Parts: sequence; C-alpha cells; structure tokens
Amino acid sequence: MLTFSYRARDARGELVQGHLEAADGGAAADALLARGLTPVHVSAQQAGEARKRARERIGHVSDEDIMFFSRQMHTLLRAGVPILQALAGLRDSATSPAFAKMLDGLRDSLDSGRELSHGLAATGVFSEFYVQMVRVGEATGRLEAIFMTLFNHLRFDKEMRARVKAALRYPSFVIIALAAAMVAINVLIIPTFADVFRNFNATLPLMTRVLIAISNGFVHYWWLLLLGATGLGFAAWTFVNSPGGRLLWDEGKLRLPVIGSTLRKAALARFARSFSLALSSGLPAIQAFSVVARVVDNAFLAEHIEAMRVGVERGESILRVASSSGVFTPVVLQMIAVGEESGAIDDLLLEVAEMYEREVDYEIDTLSARIEPLLIVALGAMVLVMALGIFLPIWDLSSAMLGKR
Repeated sequence: MLTFSYRARDARGELVQGHLEAADGGAAADALLARGLTPVHVSAQQAGEARKRARERIGHVSDEDIMFFSRQMHTLLRAGVPILQALAGLRDSATSPAFAKMLDGLRDSLDSGRELSHGLAATGVFSEFYVQMVRVGEATGRLEAIFMTLFNHLRFDKEMRARVKAALRYPSFVIIALAAAMVAINVLIIPTFADVFRNFNATLPLMTRVLIAISNGFVHYWWLLLLGATGLGFAAWTFVNSPGGRLLWDEGKLRLPVIGSTLRKAALARFARSFSLALSSGLPAIQAFSVVARVVDNAFLAEHIEAMRVGVERGESILRVASSSGVFTPVVLQMIAVGEESGAIDDLLLEVAEMYEREVDYEIDTLSARIEPLLIVALGAMVLVMALGIFLPIWDLSSAMLGKR
C-alpha cells in the first residue's frame, strides 16, 4: 500500500485536500470517487514524507515508550488478551499524550479491519524493520514471541548507544575546555603581553607574531569568525543531510583513528543480530536484506547491504556477496560459510553478532583510555606553543638587557 496526497472537489464544488492509502494511483482515484469526490490531483508520497507527516500528527514518542509497548504487548498477548483489549489497557496506563494518541490510532486502524502491522506503519513512529517483524509474527502466529524479541533488540541497541555516549562524554568535556581556554588566552592574555612587547619596539620571534595576529583576529574580527563558523556549520549540516553527503559522512566515521573501528563493529553487530532475527522469524532473505539495511544507521554500510541483496536476487550465495562487500572479517566470512552449509545461518549470524558485541564492549570500556593520550598530546602542544610564543620574547629582551650591562 502507498500513501497518496490528493486535491479533489466535493458535491458542492469545494476543494478538499487530504491523504489516503491505495495500491496505485488508479485505486486512489477510485476510492475518491467512491467517497463522492472528484479527483483534481493525486500524487504518491515518498515513504519518508508520509512517515514524517504521521509523526507530526502524533508527536514525539520516545524509545522508552516503544520498548514499554513491545514488552507489555508480549505479556498481554501471551496471557491470551485480545489485541484490542491489550491496546485499551495500554492506553489507560499511558502517561505520554503522544503515546496515548498513537495507541488510539492503532485501535482505530484495527477497528476498521486492518492488521496491526498496517496500523504500526501508519503511525510513522515504528521503523520499517519493526513493522516487517510484526508482519512476520502475524503471518506465522508468533506475534507474542516477536514482540519479546523486538524488546530485547531495542534494549540492546539503546544500551549500546548509551555506553558509546558515556565513553565520549569525558573526552568531549576536555575538548570543550581546551577550546574555551584557547579563546580566553587569545582574548585576555595575549593582548596584554602584546602591549608590553610593543613598548619595547623589539623584533619579535615568528611564533609570537603569529600568536598576536591570531589574537587580533579574535579581538577585532570576532563577529566575522562567528559568522564564518555559523555559515560553515550550516553548510556542513546541509551537506551531511543530503544523500551524497550522508554517504561520505557515514563512510568517514568508520575511518576515524580511534573510534572508527568501534562504530563499524557496533553497526555490523546490529546488522548481524537483526538479520539473524529476521531469518529465524521466517522473513525471506531478500526481504530481510532490504529492511535490515535501515537498521545499521549508516548509509555507507546500508549501500553495501543493498548490494548484497541484489547479489542474492541474482542467485549468488550469502557468503559470496558478503565476501565481495569487503566489510566483514575473514572469521565472520568463515562462520557465514559454515552457516550456509549447515542450514543454520541465523544461529551463526547470532554468534557473529555476539562476537562483535563482545569486541565493542571491550573497546568502549577502553575508549577513554585510548583517547586520553591524544588529548594529553594536544594539550601539551598548545601549552608549548603558548609558552614559546610568550616567553621567547621575554627571554630575548632579558638577554639583551643583561648584555648591555
């Protein structure tokens, strides 16, 4: 089903605008005519645009709310509670207005005869992976197990992101403090020394002249620097949010000196666990590649995963397309080969995910320790430049004064 935006005329000739779901444009026009509306313009919305509109109607639903929904749906369905009654119970206990509004939308969707997965997709809150997994659960009769698996998946993903942020918090504070110190030195300290050096009318060392020039730029042209930084930031934001820019940015993140390998392993762990979950739930491999590509949260890796899907559609083995992707280690490729031969590739991929997760756990635990030497070197270099730039002229002037005596 696609989402269409339309403009039509009602029986009184007034213009009506809205959105509806249909298989194609012709079906959308027929649906409008059945409502007594004469189509004026009907156009298919992009999936991202439709999801955005749906989220705007509902409001912000947090990750915690989605995790709570998954866990409680598992419990209620396992206890034999009908879906409509389960949603009503969750609606009564909801504390977030947006979450309650989302549950009302799900109930209305079910009341109209649609499947739960269709209602989840219409909210725009749930990822395509989540919706596809629920759809598989509906088809196989394992909906309560799917909800529990999704809860565990969301919890692991949230914990992993939180640990990465916690590991980067200390280095971020240090970098911000260094930047603030550099601004304070250039605005408050160096101008004072520059006035002292100017009174001696002496030839200053190159490093001192460079520091004074930088300080003058901060003091006299701060507005220009601020404007340039703002423009550069906006340009970077625009570039990163473009398709080509997002691809280059996500590829560059994986090549960063210290944290790049950790980000790559975390993304591949997310891919392996999600792909294993999709296969074990009964989702076809080709369809699993498509939905899992959106789970890795990295456009560069998603492009390689889509290329793997195309290879499998051509009849190639998963091992072959994984080898040609160039993103997996030889150990992982060996495990994929064993999984294909034994017919238990979902179990082997789960082991791959656990292996990556153990490596990510270790690297996150040691991340601060690996970044600290770089911060110390940067701090030492800044102090050395400042010391040489400020104290070399003082040393030269003192030596000249002693020589005159």
